[in-house]
Amino acid sequence: MVKHSALQLFPSLAPHISGFVARSSTPLRRISTTKMAMDCYKFGPYKIDEKEVFFMSHLSYAMVNLRPVLPGHVLVCPRREVKRFVDLTVNETTDLWITAQRIGAQLESFHKASSLTFTIQDGPQAGQSVPHVHIHIIPRKVGDFENNDDIYDAIDNNDKELKEKLNLDKERKDRSFEEMAQEAEEYRKLFV
Repeated sequence: MVKHSALQLFPSLAPHISGFVARSSTPLRRISTTKMAMDCYKFGPYKIDEKEVFFMSHLSYAMVNLRPVLPGHVLVCPRREVKRFVDLTVNETTDLWITAQRIGAQLESFHKASSLTFTIQDGPQAGQSVPHVHIHIIPRKVGDFENNDDIYDAIDNNDKELKEKLNLDKERKDRSFEEMAQEAEEYRKLFV
């Protein structure tokens, strides 16, 4: 069986994953960049400090979460501010999911998890609180929630009964900038 890199199989992706390099039959590999510190990141109306960002591609970036549901809960966003998933370009959609796949694989291993939850809340009635498309990636372990699907209520944080049951107000406090920057620095090392 002949192995091919993603760029060999899908050459049209090359301009959209410019931060990656293909090496024969090995998977895509992230090139570290000094440009990261010079970029300005927006998440809807919020400015994100580059120290909270741990991965960047040509069209997407990944950042740590201000209020993680579980350890390793991060967000992957398009660099362009796009409110709804349907408004992403084909290239942005491709890059967003390639980035999410790569981030998920590394974080699952890093957190010694056995599964991943990928979720998008697309629009206010779906629970989207920031008007900027983003994928939640959450490493999962056996027993992290009594019922696996409770995680969606935890993300949505609108179900008062579950909120009291899980005591989310107590456990989901905003983290300090220093905590978030330290976590992002740890994750950055996974992509060198």
